Amino acid sequence: MPRPRFRYSPWDGTQQGFEVDAFDVMEQLTDDLLYHGDINAALRRMLQQGFEDRNGEHIEGIREMLEKIRQRREDAVENYDLGGVFSEIAEELREVVKQERAELQRQLDQANSSNDERRKELTSESTLGKNMDLDMLPPDLAGQMQALSNYEFTSAEAEERFNELAEKLREQLMQNYVNQLSSAVNEMTPEDLARTKDMMAALNEMLEQRERGEEPDFDGFMQEFGDLFPENPQTLDELLEAMARRMAAAQAMLNSMTPEQRAQMQQLSDQLMQDMDLRWQVEQLSQNLQQAFPDAGWESSYEFEGSQPLDMGSAGELMRELGDLDQLEQLMRGASNPGALASADIERVRDLLGEESAESISRMAEITRQLTEAGLIEHKEGRAELTPKGMRKLGQNALAELFKKLDRDQLGQHEIDNSGIGHERNFQTRQYQWGDPFNLQIEKTIRNAILRGEGVPVHLSPEDFEVEETEQSVRSSTVLMLDLSLSMPMRENFLPAKKVAMALHALITMQYPRDYLGIVGFSEVARVLTAEQLPEVSWDFVYGTNMQHGFQLARQLLSRQSGTKQIIMITDGEPTAHINSYGEPEFHYPPVKATVDATLLEVARCTKDRILINTFMLDPDRSLQHFIEQMTKLNGGRAFFTTPQTLGDYVLVDFLEHRRKLLTARR
Repeated sequence: MPRPRFRYSPWDGTQQGFEVDAFDVMEQLTDDLLYHGDINAALRRMLQQGFEDRNGEHIEGIREMLEKIRQRREDAVENYDLGGVFSEIAEELREVVKQERAELQRQLDQANSSNDERRKELTSESTLGKNMDLDMLPPDLAGQMQALSNYEFTSAEAEERFNELAEKLREQLMQNYVNQLSSAVNEMTPEDLARTKDMMAALNEMLEQRERGEEPDFDGFMQEFGDLFPENPQTLDELLEAMARRMAAAQAMLNSMTPEQRAQMQQLSDQLMQDMDLRWQVEQLSQNLQQAFPDAGWESSYEFEGSQPLDMGSAGELMRELGDLDQLEQLMRGASNPGALASADIERVRDLLGEESAESISRMAEITRQLTEAGLIEHKEGRAELTPKGMRKLGQNALAELFKKLDRDQLGQHEIDNSGIGHERNFQTRQYQWGDPFNLQIEKTIRNAILRGEGVPVHLSPEDFEVEETEQSVRSSTVLMLDLSLSMPMRENFLPAKKVAMALHALITMQYPRDYLGIVGFSEVARVLTAEQLPEVSWDFVYGTNMQHGFQLARQLLSRQSGTKQIIMITDGEPTAHINSYGEPEFHYPPVKATVDATLLEVARCTKDRILINTFMLDPDRSLQHFIEQMTKLNGGRAFFTTPQTLGDYVLVDFLEHRRKLLTARR
């Protein structure tokens, strides 16, 4: 079997890149997730706003598509006149009457030019009577059609023209009824009409069976009449829903007419419809469907303001288009997540809104499925939740974004251990023992096998394994104290701070798995946070910055850890709350002496336990700077004055620098 051949060419910017995947979506969602902490809300906002794929192509959001729907609907009502359905008929009838009067006048002129007095008299009487009949035509179109159908035309051409108009109207009315039932019959023939009535009878029979609690033979119905339904419904409910939409569009046309126009339509229908059985079947089905699908748009109406007239066929098609736009708008407004768009008819969207919108809906509908299949989210009780893999990816995205901002010279000579093993080599080896890390020394392992007398090829056995001896690397235990007070989002500091927390967690998890990272959030009170809670953590709608309680919880967490210990605190405010002697939080602004003293007491306890406190201050004022100076003097830690834009740079560089110094001192 010949091997497949592949041909590679340089990228020149014209080739189509990869499609959007779950990891692209997660990258787009990172900031939203970190800020609000809710994957469902983040997906809804992406659904509303759209996004860009990895090729830079814009995926439309619902807001853009709703604007297209609004514009499409507005163009229709501003350009067209629904009264044209009747003005065209009225104009045709005026031409028929005008042609008949011209023939009457021609015959009267011929009679008057003759020398036959009797002919003159009879022609004059006949012409006068017929002109009076034409003068007495009713003002409404149905009445005119009725009167002219009983009128004895003098002009053969006028009579033929009237008959053609009547037949055309009859066919349009019949087609309008048929179109309510199926979009597959474009040119109605007697055979089509008979088959449509058979379909109606079978459908009504199925509805009656369902009413009696019996199971209708939907598959048999579709085998016989499925070609009449290009929507390809898979169940009886889908079929009825499709028919309900079409009938609701026809009803919307009547609703959009003036009372006089509706009356004329009804009268014309009564006058010209010959197949009363079909009409009765349609009206009966319409009543049943209105009860079954009350939200299909039966009450919809549109105020047409244009001047471009529509014939009956064009008006029906326009109303179906407007009805489909309404249904699409309803679907979009009710979509709570991208997966809800999967039920949209992509081909119909393409017809209504264009290729870009159809492609956007198709790709947007795949997002939830892609995230689920990639293992980034899971569904519990109807809601999406981040999986552990999704949380890790979120942290990795935050970390990658921060590292992208760092220049290589900022990192200097920091040693970043890419192996993530957590041990330092001492270049000595020994025989492998059960439970040892499997750090094989390949050369000595193979030499042992050869010395055992193995030939070629060399076969290894467990007793040949020789591993590199390692000494434990330094271990760093860190607690990140994250300010969750209301001032953080008010000053736009919350997102950068939380992004640093996620990035630091990702860095330690991936790069230094033996290190410990605890997380404490503090506002009016402090609380310990787990890594699983971190993506959903948001700020607290309370006043107060309780550093004292935060230091207390951080010290308790670190008391159970080994290695060097430090607290990294990110804040934008001075201490304004503490836990009083009654165990209750007290808030004071400006800070009172009791709060400052209680906080510094906890700092002293941390210092006694050899816990270093490094503080990163966002938008510091003088009072915060003064307090931090007291704290660092007491503890020996460092203070960094930073901004939301540079916070991540400072924290990551300082953490890596701290580990580098520990490793250097160890050696």
